[in-house]
Amino acid sequence: MNGNSIPRSLSLKAGDMVEVRSKEEILSTLDKNGCLDGLPFMPEMLALCGRRTRVYKRAHKACDTVEWKGSRRVTNAVHLEGSRCDGQAHGGCQAECLIFWKEAWLKRVSTDPVAVKLTDGAVDDAGCSEEDVLANTCKSGTAKTDQPVYVCQATQLLQASSPLPWTDWGQYWEDYTSGNFRLKWMLGVIFYATYNIMIRRSKRPIRNTLRWVYDTVQKLRGRPCYPRTPGRIPSGVRTPTISLNLQPGEMVRVKSFDEILDTIDTEYRNRGMKWDAELVPYCGGVYRVKKRVGKIIDEKTGKMLRLNSEPIILEGVICQSKYSDCRYFCPRSIYPYWHEIWLERIAAGSPSQPMEQSRVSQTGGPQQAASPASDPKRGV
Repeated sequence: MNGNSIPRSLSLKAGDMVEVRSKEEILSTLDKNGCLDGLPFMPEMLALCGRRTRVYKRAHKACDTVEWKGSRRVTNAVHLEGSRCDGQAHGGCQAECLIFWKEAWLKRVSTDPVAVKLTDGAVDDAGCSEEDVLANTCKSGTAKTDQPVYVCQATQLLQASSPLPWTDWGQYWEDYTSGNFRLKWMLGVIFYATYNIMIRRSKRPIRNTLRWVYDTVQKLRGRPCYPRTPGRIPSGVRTPTISLNLQPGEMVRVKSFDEILDTIDTEYRNRGMKWDAELVPYCGGVYRVKKRVGKIIDEKTGKMLRLNSEPIILEGVICQSKYSDCRYFCPRSIYPYWHEIWLERIAAGSPSQPMEQSRVSQTGGPQQAASPASDPKRGV
């Protein structure tokens, strides 16, 4: 299969049915580094070759989790339902990132001949072998004591994208027309973003009044207070901890936001891990423990980080990019990390039921159960 006969763009939208191309077709689109447009095709993706699934979201942009400078523009890419990296070719990384799929690696499943029409230019026919794909996942250090440096889609995000200013209004139109987000949900986020700018740019007396109004309205609606409220523990004071020894499959309740404010300092941290506003919508909800996380790849250095506290990730609990300045509507659906002090174990047979998912995920795609010290989304 010659990569030149494969279209770069299919103009896919959330919900479209696609088939992952064969291994041979995909390899023909890659350069010797195993990349297309700077984006690596990873060994963990080979298992999906030939399978049919739906587009979860159009991946036309992504939050910058390498340098934390806002959003990045990604071209001709999507996320597929249930397609997360298991880390098996990357030292057992447990982050379970949502995988980027270039549209050249997919084909539509449709009886409409127009839908399968080739849409634009050719793919570079550099070619790549499966061995090359595997070899490019890790760079050995110069000394025996050097840590392996891993290469994955997350570490190569800057090379596979370009800066996307938050003032580029076209991105929000694509958020809607791609089917990534419903209009009503987007309007709610836009209202918050506008109100948040007013709060941040106001002088203290006015800022306090605006936050009081926000909190009062939210209380009447039965919702949490202003999501960027700092914790009650002074910075530099040791924060509390608790060990529940939670295991996959157990049910837990996320504590109320008010309770959590008693566990974090004014810098939003508990024992070095940051509490982020994106976790607030899940407060009070009941969820199942998905796993404990012991190691993840540092997206900036490519080195493996060992997490001594082994934070928790919960099924169905993802970053919605609802409160993230300059990164609104990011479709990456990253799993946030939770300290056990922010959770309560629910005994077997408890009448408590999980929070209705429509309250916490209005993303327009299926609810999926989706960094290092500078990562406010995961809070590590």
